[in-house]
Amino acid sequence: MRVIGLMSGTSYDAIEAAAADLTLEGETLRMRPLGRIPVAYPDELRAAIGAALPPATTSTEAICALDTGIGQAFAGAAVRALDELCGGDAGLVVSHGQTMHHWVRDGAVLGTLQLGQAAWIAEATGLPVVSDLRARDIAAGGQGAPLVGMTDTLLLRGLPGVPAALNLGGIANITVVAPDTDPVAFDTGPANALLDAAVRHFTAGAREYDESGRGAAAGQESPELLRLLLDEPYYRLPAPKSTGKELFHLPYLLRALEAAPVAEPNDVLATLTRLTALTVADAVRAHGVTQLVVSGGGAHNPVLTGMIAEELPGVRLLPSDDLGVPSDAKEALAFAVLGFLTLHGLPGTLPSGTGARHPSLLGSITPGRRPLRLPEPAATAPRRLLVEARP
Repeated sequence: MRVIGLMSGTSYDAIEAAAADLTLEGETLRMRPLGRIPVAYPDELRAAIGAALPPATTSTEAICALDTGIGQAFAGAAVRALDELCGGDAGLVVSHGQTMHHWVRDGAVLGTLQLGQAAWIAEATGLPVVSDLRARDIAAGGQGAPLVGMTDTLLLRGLPGVPAALNLGGIANITVVAPDTDPVAFDTGPANALLDAAVRHFTAGAREYDESGRGAAAGQESPELLRLLLDEPYYRLPAPKSTGKELFHLPYLLRALEAAPVAEPNDVLATLTRLTALTVADAVRAHGVTQLVVSGGGAHNPVLTGMIAEELPGVRLLPSDDLGVPSDAKEALAFAVLGFLTLHGLPGTLPSGTGARHPSLLGSITPGRRPLRLPEPAATAPRRLLVEARP
């Protein structure tokens, strides 16, 4: 089946559209990536998303408008992927949507909100759409995140040593696949969330992120600010756990800077980059990881990846591209896999990764133009993901 995956992360800078041919053969899921297309949000829509994110207040009218606007933007990205990556032929679209709120109280996730009405995607492409993938895991007592844990586990299973996958988006998440134990997946803390917020603040919106880590490279770390930031209770919570911009946002950073002032913006960037490196490294060491497969926007920041490598001298770091999965397309492809599993009657969660009571079939299905016909339920769940090169 040819599947299109759509993803926009907590950095909300663009929609990643990726496509792949997926085939289930017994315990092996075969994936042949067909390419990716990054589609930037319109400036007005991106500003509206930023204005509604926590800790801002908003209105039901604004949320309704965002649900429509994001849905239309995702529909446009899906149409492009259908035409440019799939030659007009695909069987399914899987849309993560845009996370607007991840409701966590005392370590338990009570709800989550991803906007981007799937009806716009189904109408524009004529294809069935799987969407709203996180809610079912939360209803089963899980964190609803990180959902990439299933795809990561299938990809890493069988690699030597103790492999782990690290995604450096707005939030950093890790999946550890140690032999003879259940996989573990959780959010380690901020990756780009605080960095991006700092850059926007210090440049009055002229820049969105610290390109190639140049600001951090030019700065000096502040031990006082770093100590204060590392006192965040989230880092000491046991896995499974998840977080988001409900916690790690600009006011959070500004409160820290009030308590531990830093005069130079680049020094703040250097300190925040070290914060991410340290919190990632702590998680990696705690689980005895021997090789780390890195993806996400932060993988393009050589200062950040260099600091992570510096903190983990005995751990091999490699991009997910080395395993055949393009780093920038990894999350979109991961959600394509989850939607494919849903369509075939297979769960997309690992209770050891999310803390749920049981595995769950994920998402809601919006029919396309034709009557919805689901495949026969698969008799066997996959245990590994085999990535094939495009001919």
